[in-house]
Amino acid sequence: MSKILVTSALPYINGVPHLGHMVGCLLPSDVYARFMRMTGHEVLYIAGTDEHGTTSEVGALKAGMNVEDYCQMNHQRHRQTYHDFNLSFDCFGRTSSKQNREMTYEIFEALNKNGFIEERAVKQIWSNDDKMFLADRYITGTCPYCGYEKARGDQCENCTKVLEPTDLINAKSTISGSSNLEVKESKHLFLSLPKIEPKLKEWLKSKEAFWPDVAYSIAMKWLKEGLEPRCITRDLKWGFSVPKKGYEDKVFYVWFDAPIGYLGITKQWADEKPDERNFKDWWLTGDDVYYVQFMGKDNVPYHAITFPATLLGTGENYKKVDILKGFSYLTYEGGKFSKSENRGIFAEDAIKEFEADYWRYFLMSNIPESSDSSFSFDLFASVINKDLNGVLGNFVSRVLKMTASKFGNTIPAGGKTTELENTMLNTVQNHIDRYFKYMNALEFRKALSELRAIWVEGNNYITAAEPWTVIKEDENRAAAILRVCANLIRIFALLSAPITPQTAEKMLQAFSLNLGDADLKDFDVSKQIEFLKEGHSFEVGEPLFERISPERTLELKTKYGSTQP
Repeated sequence: MSKILVTSALPYINGVPHLGHMVGCLLPSDVYARFMRMTGHEVLYIAGTDEHGTTSEVGALKAGMNVEDYCQMNHQRHRQTYHDFNLSFDCFGRTSSKQNREMTYEIFEALNKNGFIEERAVKQIWSNDDKMFLADRYITGTCPYCGYEKARGDQCENCTKVLEPTDLINAKSTISGSSNLEVKESKHLFLSLPKIEPKLKEWLKSKEAFWPDVAYSIAMKWLKEGLEPRCITRDLKWGFSVPKKGYEDKVFYVWFDAPIGYLGITKQWADEKPDERNFKDWWLTGDDVYYVQFMGKDNVPYHAITFPATLLGTGENYKKVDILKGFSYLTYEGGKFSKSENRGIFAEDAIKEFEADYWRYFLMSNIPESSDSSFSFDLFASVINKDLNGVLGNFVSRVLKMTASKFGNTIPAGGKTTELENTMLNTVQNHIDRYFKYMNALEFRKALSELRAIWVEGNNYITAAEPWTVIKEDENRAAAILRVCANLIRIFALLSAPITPQTAEKMLQAFSLNLGDADLKDFDVSKQIEFLKEGHSFEVGEPLFERISPERTLELKTKYGSTQP
């Protein structure tokens, strides 16, 4: 049994997560963590809210709250949303925690001692109308490299080029919209990336065969362009104060302490039960830990370059990522989700419309792995109606209703399997083997395709076996067919559990069963098909899914700002 460390990019505290955020890091990390637990691994799954920086200060100002209360309120809002989506974090923490402060200071002191921190005078943007220095993300303008007109002061989302605010053309404040800006000079601390670059290159080269193309290509693009020292302090009040003489009135840049939050949140988790848990087992003894990170492609540069360089620079044997899974963007009908413009459906609203599994299945089957993908309610309704309702839900309903009407509410006795069952089981096992292969390889679209194919085989089998016809002449043979089908329901539940856990529980509860921690370990369908024995009781229950009508689809499109007719 190996130890799997799973982290998901930390969502900004002030942002209401939309479906793009959910599928871009949070949901796939949960699916992977659930799958790894069910295949017998020891998993630690860590996430939390990213709370420092001007983002929080401005959000609190707009809400008329002090920043601590603002962050506490939104942390609970995030926590509730992810709970509603059945995300199975072992710890969902906060980057403002005392544990993260301790880790940030410890890592900074090591970097400083090793000569990787340098002082520089920095030209910063001061907004005369806002009467404050504007942090990178509160300045927008035209990217000097690709011409994108909404580039931020720290990075262009279009070409992923890292920027300084002074690089932007026609810059303006996103707080007030003012272009009445001027440049002022201030001393700041920098992480000397060029000094760490040789070690970083060597480490990155070792990942070439293992990282997905989206992540590795972005990392190598950064290296090819040449690394520059990266500023790690800011002229703000909200954040961890800098423990260095002359910098007491500054705080660490959010992108310095936020990734360290993975360690801080792990320490928070360990501190909850110090007799049972040890932070060092996951971050400092490394050889038996396999570390997987999930994030959107805009976060890749910080996790592929800046964060590992930070850890390398300490000289300590901190665990560094083994697989960095970067995702492209989910758009809303080809455009951006926007709460203010009522464009797109956000997670806390989505869960009010349908149970989490509707969204989990749709998002994972359309996950933007190699390129951007687009959400539309027409596509959503089509996938739910065809796959969940038409294939999986229909099979479960047909089997349980038919068995109950012909044999009562127990698994029927009698009859033997034939070559028809053997052929079906071989086909299903082949799909299962590929499903496992793709899940382990983090190729989720392919995995979901195999899962659907497994459900289809169940429908193909019952159609070919025709128990409704066979029972007229051979009751025992019909009993054997329906007994196989009942066991397929359990098999489908176990295989589906990482993606649709709530539905899997409902399917198992029909047989008074529950999910265990290692139900997919050494999975052999020829053995699993005999798990439910004759005489085992079951309940038919309600349909697993509701069909989404054209009228309901139109209602949703109107409600959430669809531009489609």
